[in-house]
Amino acid sequence: MIDTSKPGVHDASSRPAQRSLKHALHRYRFLLLALLVVCVLPLTLRSGSLATEVLVFALAALGCNLLLGHTGLLSFGQGIFFGLGSYCAGLVLTKTAMPIPVALLAAIVIGGAAAALVGWFSIRQRGTYFVMLTLAFGQLFYFLAYTTPDLTGGDNGLLDIPRPALGLFGKALVPLTSPWQYYAFVAVLFLVVFWLLMRVSHSVFGRTLLAIRDNEARAAAVGYDVKRFKLMAFVISGAVTGLAGALHALMTGIAPLSNIDYHTSEMILVMTVIGGTGNLFASVLGAAFYVLFADWLSTLWPRWLLLLGIVLIAVSLFMQRGLWGLGERIWQALRRDRPTDADNDAGTSAGNHATRERV
Repeated sequence: MIDTSKPGVHDASSRPAQRSLKHALHRYRFLLLALLVVCVLPLTLRSGSLATEVLVFALAALGCNLLLGHTGLLSFGQGIFFGLGSYCAGLVLTKTAMPIPVALLAAIVIGGAAAALVGWFSIRQRGTYFVMLTLAFGQLFYFLAYTTPDLTGGDNGLLDIPRPALGLFGKALVPLTSPWQYYAFVAVLFLVVFWLLMRVSHSVFGRTLLAIRDNEARAAAVGYDVKRFKLMAFVISGAVTGLAGALHALMTGIAPLSNIDYHTSEMILVMTVIGGTGNLFASVLGAAFYVLFADWLSTLWPRWLLLLGIVLIAVSLFMQRGLWGLGERIWQALRRDRPTDADNDAGTSAGNHATRERV
């Protein structure tokens, strides 16, 4: 019979539970960090629109990171999918009486379809030629939007996009009129998409994308259809970015021509690089840093983009892994200075052994 009054019996029985808890926390740590960001933004920002903008561009950066960080594809076509998502949601809500979920679903489909078209041509080239193709497609879609004012509003964009309440069978259930109400809606979608992309990155498909990024020739030699995997990554990235564009149009009430401009592609790429490639939560950090830093600098100096350029130079020279890499280095330095559990156990065992020797 086990004497539970002895010290260490309860500790031994609770260790499996502690290990399982640590394993769960380690597995879902990035999702918990994303949830923390969602909860912290309303506590630290006064503007609900600014907080929503952070999550919207975090979604766009997530889609870009799937291409750049996990597949190794530097695409300047992300603005295509962002702009098409804005236009699609705006047209559905202004021309029809469809609810918001239908408009968002249409934006996801149109973003994925456009990404399939752009990716089908672009993945046939590598390096500089791939980048040039995505940039050319970006300019093509921009001028298509500019020269079709009856559909897109031209230079003025689509105006007066409504934001109806979420409902069921024509009955309004969840209002989205105030900025913070809309933020809560976007936050839920953001967490769902983040979780889905985490599942994708940790799946066999995601591991295969990493293999293609590290050594495309070896992945092809093993037997993987590299072009098919790249195209699937393009479609997923375009669908997520299209959703982000639709949410942005609902937030501002307009779908401007600038949403499909190549400058939007550059902005999304900058957010991804600042946060750090290869880690999905790093995209959230990059988007938050860019949006909040730009909002703060714009109140200080009209030419705030010059200061942002200096920040990018510093990231390129000293922080190749972005803000996430910097945080990892700081965390590792702190852990080296702090004694580990193994060291504490070793010290306790040595002390007990010395006590027994003295006895």
